[in-house]
Amino acid sequence: MRLKCLAVVAGTLLSSTPHLRAQTVGTADPLPTVVVTGTRSEKTLDETPIRTEVVDRQEIERTHARTLKDALENVPGLQLREIHGKSGYEVTLQGMTSDQVLILVDGLPITASTGSTVDVSQYLLAEVDHVEVVKGASSAQYGSSAMGGVINVITRPISRGFSAAATADAGTYGSQNADGSPGSLHGNIRLEGGNEQFRARVTADALDNKGYAVEPDGWTRHGDKIRREQYAGRLEWLPSAAGSFWFDASAYRETDEQRYQYYAPPNYVPQRKTEDIDRNRYTYGGQWRFGNGVRARLAGVHETYDSTSREYSNGFQTATRNAAQQTDHVSAQFDMPAWYRQLWQFGGDFHRETLDQNVNGTSELAGKGSAERQAGELYLQNDILFNETWEMVVGLRGQHDSDFGAHFAPKVGVRANLLSNDTWKGVLRANYGQGYRVPNLKERHYLFDHSSLGYIVLGNPNLKPESSNSFQLGGQLTWRDRVTLDANLFYNHVADLIQTDMTNFTMVNGIAVYTYRNVARARTQGAETALRWRATNQLNLTAAYTYTSTEDLNTGSELTRRPRHMGRVGADWRVLPATELSARARFQSSELTDSATGARSPGWGTLDLVLNQKLDRNVTAFVGVNNLFNRQRDFANASDFGPVAGRFIYLGARFNVDVAR
Repeated sequence: MRLKCLAVVAGTLLSSTPHLRAQTVGTADPLPTVVVTGTRSEKTLDETPIRTEVVDRQEIERTHARTLKDALENVPGLQLREIHGKSGYEVTLQGMTSDQVLILVDGLPITASTGSTVDVSQYLLAEVDHVEVVKGASSAQYGSSAMGGVINVITRPISRGFSAAATADAGTYGSQNADGSPGSLHGNIRLEGGNEQFRARVTADALDNKGYAVEPDGWTRHGDKIRREQYAGRLEWLPSAAGSFWFDASAYRETDEQRYQYYAPPNYVPQRKTEDIDRNRYTYGGQWRFGNGVRARLAGVHETYDSTSREYSNGFQTATRNAAQQTDHVSAQFDMPAWYRQLWQFGGDFHRETLDQNVNGTSELAGKGSAERQAGELYLQNDILFNETWEMVVGLRGQHDSDFGAHFAPKVGVRANLLSNDTWKGVLRANYGQGYRVPNLKERHYLFDHSSLGYIVLGNPNLKPESSNSFQLGGQLTWRDRVTLDANLFYNHVADLIQTDMTNFTMVNGIAVYTYRNVARARTQGAETALRWRATNQLNLTAAYTYTSTEDLNTGSELTRRPRHMGRVGADWRVLPATELSARARFQSSELTDSATGARSPGWGTLDLVLNQKLDRNVTAFVGVNNLFNRQRDFANASDFGPVAGRFIYLGARFNVDVAR
């Protein structure tokens, strides 16, 4: 059985598309989910030696996720947090921050919206097939910024023939709509198809949220007014069964407006901030299988991210900030044919990024007009199948950074197929990996001049890279393909943690001057569990619980913004052959928000419901409510980081046409 699996994996490492369709759930037995992120090789989910979680296309459509942030909401143990001062969200995994989580699209990096943190609400989903989440520094495939894990967005494969899809929906925040009803409009369209040799796709996606407020007639707007648009086109050439080549271009546009008040005793002064964002992304690549069995893949991305923000106080413009970022990344990979139960793989990446930012014409990069970083990375990995039961993946990644020199990180993973019969399947996984992250351009060079608010934050060009040791130990037990139990223990030890040093600051003309420093050693550890039960052919139930314990090893205190308990519960009930009712519940415990005062954000829970009604073969209507019980934070409490949005009700329809050939 395992030898057959080896042959299958060796034969599909580089197929005509870099990914396969994810699992579909219906009345029939589910198809195996295929993942690529952990090893950059196509493996079924239960065969991968590196634990991976998947948000498949059916889940995205069932819950009507509009952005990547929406798609990630129900991933066990993943926390979404607002980006400070921005109209967006960042992620944390296993207590590791967003700066330490690498986010990719088809294996290629996406530009961070603030020079370090990727805003997951800035990616729309019209062309997405599924999302893969790898936790911990377990894979030799990825270098800097992957200390805490990898989130890889996989776009849809293009099939022969013709297919089209469109979605339109509208929603309301009820009495909190800031600009009338509806409070939000969304729509997308996808057209794709081709023949044996040439295939193409075009997509357009737009989300217009008019914002919301507890008191809509007041100035303050708790939910920002945001319009997001994303357009993309893809061309593929498949000259033979041996390989393919592709080019993809996309454009993202965003305009948003924030409204809030600043207290200048004895009055509150109205503040307003607008931002215009342009992201242009071009990706390209090809893959080929040679006659000797060697398979090669080359892929690259060129991306620009430009933003202009304007700040107003009491109706008068006070600042204009312009930022320009550019990312260039090229990745090459070679897979050797199966040899003595081994699958050797090696490759390399070249990465270059630049940043230029100014406010009112003055550079915000301390001591320079622009900042640049380059890195070259090589990796070697071997997947060894000892016998029908045991498999081990060993890897080594080396990188040389233009500013920080060379670093090598080993990785090792073991998978054991301990139980396999008609009734039970049992898999054990253990992984160890060293993580490594060089300081980003913001941490090294930014000059945050907030003198009007009484402080300045300076970048520190003398920062050292962060490093970590990551351990994962877990397993999966399945009964009759109906009940699956996952359990995983994790431990991450971080050295030279980079953060703003809030203790050692200087006062200059009454202004507090802070800077980034390597100020801490930290530990995150815990347990993740998940249960999936296909109770009947019409009812699927899921539940997940994550326990996380964190500590600043220098002070012994808990790390901020890491809830100790998080849970997810889901149910999908096919009430009638054409009617499905779905529920998604989320909860998290209180979290420390200020280590100096001990202030905590209270725990919270939300429940989403959605009804999907198939009207005919090609049309599905839906109605849903997010945050059914209207759990919303207390905006008067600066330490409350509960849900920003209250109850949101929406309805819409999805159209699909598929003419295979």
